[in-house]
Amino acid sequence: MTESADTIVIGGGIAGVSAAYELAAEPSSVLLLDAEDQLAYHSTGRSAAMFILNYGPPSVRALTAAGRAFFETPPEGFAGHPLVGPRGILTVARTGQEEDLAALVSEGQGVEAMAPEEALAKVPLLRRERLAAAAYEADAREIDVHGLHAGYVKGLRARGGRIVTRARVQGLERRGARWVVETTAGPFSAPVVVDAAGAWADEVAALAGLGPLGLVAKRRTAIIVNGPGEGCDSSAWPVVADIGHSWYFKPEAGGKLMVSPGDETPVPPCDVRPDEMDIAVTVERFEQVVDLPVRRVEHSWAGLRTFAPDGTLVIGWDPRASGFFWLAGQGGYGIQTAPAAARLAAALVCRNPVPGEIQGTGLDVAVLAPDRLIGSIS
Repeated sequence: MTESADTIVIGGGIAGVSAAYELAAEPSSVLLLDAEDQLAYHSTGRSAAMFILNYGPPSVRALTAAGRAFFETPPEGFAGHPLVGPRGILTVARTGQEEDLAALVSEGQGVEAMAPEEALAKVPLLRRERLAAAAYEADAREIDVHGLHAGYVKGLRARGGRIVTRARVQGLERRGARWVVETTAGPFSAPVVVDAAGAWADEVAALAGLGPLGLVAKRRTAIIVNGPGEGCDSSAWPVVADIGHSWYFKPEAGGKLMVSPGDETPVPPCDVRPDEMDIAVTVERFEQVVDLPVRRVEHSWAGLRTFAPDGTLVIGWDPRASGFFWLAGQGGYGIQTAPAAARLAAALVCRNPVPGEIQGTGLDVAVLAPDRLIGSIS
């Protein structure tokens, strides 16, 4: 027997569950399929996301701004605690990077220049000799990624949506007015398929007979190290990042620090693991900028961040196949753009007007359409 729905969403990360949640608000049935034993296994579940208005290309910044109200005031019953909390982000520059930092201040929203001494007052263990200039974005927020994803899952189910795990897509064929999706959990069918498969989105499209959009998965490494210990409380520190995107660190529970080298190493879609050399580089860069020896790496992991060739999200209908919709290429912005991206995807799938909060940003949603990428990959 083939289970039917009005819309099938492929992928259980933040993109898939948020879109399925919004689609389930319509008078239609929604089925979400995920290949793994658990949702959010590859990217979302390994993310240490922040809400940063000044992060990413213009389209990403517009979607981030459009979703701000959702983070600050989620729907009634969506979450039992706040989805975001104060954190701030301190961006620093060494000698030779001052112009890049000045551009961030002049072009950014709510970013203020900060004297090195002020930066040291916020994070006393920064090495002064490596600190030529600084800027601070007080409005940045730390996102409860698990809480956000769990809220979408709970809300999807409350709206009548169904979730099937261990349902790896093995075949995808248009038969008449419906797509038939063959999976390891059995066959499913729907007039509309939403490809929110993250690093596997091009592979899902290939099963439907569609050429790739050129999506590339990139590995991002993170480690947990000791904090400064007694006498220096790091819990209120901001996220600290290099203007050159070569490292960042942020406070974690228990006085620990999470550190990343900001790596973007292209890899095939897989259950990615951290590379030992990347871990060593992470420690080296951290010790160069912070007067805090790393006694040991307490935990390490890696996640996938999948980018379109132009670095912009892909949201829209594929003109080559009726009923095939893309929601992919979230890069490192998938968590902070999820509320607005999901609302936009649901509106386009249901042929409804673009939501007002997105229109208010001035974003031309055509820049997100897959048309821009089709045919550009040989």
